[in-house]
Amino acid sequence: MNLKVLVLPGDGIGEEVTHQAVRVLRRIADKFHHNLELAEGLLGGIAIHKTGTPLPEETLRLAGAADATLMGAVGLPEFDQAPPEKRPEKGLLGLRKALGVYANLRPVRAYASLLDSSPLKNHLVEGTDMIIVRELTGGIYYGTPRGIMENGAETRAVNTMTYTRSEIERVSRVAFHLARARRKKVTSVDKSNVLENSQLWRRVAIEVAKEFPDVALDHLLVDNCAMQLILNPRRFDVVLTENMFGDILSDEGAVLAGSIGMLPSASIGDKRPSGAWVGLYEPVHGSAPDIAGQNKANPLGAIGSVAAMLSYSFGLKEEASAVDAAIEAVLRSGHVTADLRPSGAPATTEQVGESVCVAIG
Repeated sequence: MNLKVLVLPGDGIGEEVTHQAVRVLRRIADKFHHNLELAEGLLGGIAIHKTGTPLPEETLRLAGAADATLMGAVGLPEFDQAPPEKRPEKGLLGLRKALGVYANLRPVRAYASLLDSSPLKNHLVEGTDMIIVRELTGGIYYGTPRGIMENGAETRAVNTMTYTRSEIERVSRVAFHLARARRKKVTSVDKSNVLENSQLWRRVAIEVAKEFPDVALDHLLVDNCAMQLILNPRRFDVVLTENMFGDILSDEGAVLAGSIGMLPSASIGDKRPSGAWVGLYEPVHGSAPDIAGQNKANPLGAIGSVAAMLSYSFGLKEEASAVDAAIEAVLRSGHVTADLRPSGAPATTEQVGESVCVAIG
């Protein structure tokens, strides 16, 4: 199979973890006899430095021509006070919109070998295995009007949370399709006791559920969901929610996995005629500039994103399983980075990447 992949290393530790993810992708391509065609582009702070914009036109062109995009992380402290259009994150939001990737899938799994890495008690975390499905191109991050209106002492800031029926329907169907292949349960998360936006969300989720009579649907308010993720994470199978709620809840899931460096993600859009999803793949963690260049970042979230890419965008289930099995083997070995090893000598970013390649065989 020909695998045409765009690589966007981004900022901070993005370059380091993405390099290891690409090493693993090359190893998979060699072992399973695929042709790998890689291109590299600019996104985020590095793109601003080199082109003046967080999302250059050339990056958009490359993304449109690729079968899938593998990304690092974006964001640098020097841009914290910049206007929104000149911040690295604006490039990521623009890329998601351009690719039409409207559903973000964030698996949260508690590996047996990492139970002691979570600050929660082992009996609470053990057995956790869920996917958080976050709507990605609507809601408060994209709604208009938005902005800061200067008016003397009464300066006013506005952001608008808005959703249409069709936006809710399509991401809900992704969640229900995923649940059918898992434990057949969807938990829809909203704030319908306060927000009209959430009232529409709940109504549409109930309507879509009728198309999937074999899948159970329940509802949680977002504040209760945040609590239940800590108190009883095993109750969740597929969690469906809107953009901002999903952003917050999926990062909370990192506590269950032991480290935010463990979490991969897949952002998918409509299916191609082949049945594969258009996809943008990235680890959940940020650019962590405080440890950039020190060879200590955890690359397993980025490597897990390669497994997701192989599965969703290329339909290569065996190859994806090989990556996941190699990650688990490395975790069992204890040859991991400092975020997962509170005592003893940790492995470097490069060593973990090499260990995953060796485990693939």
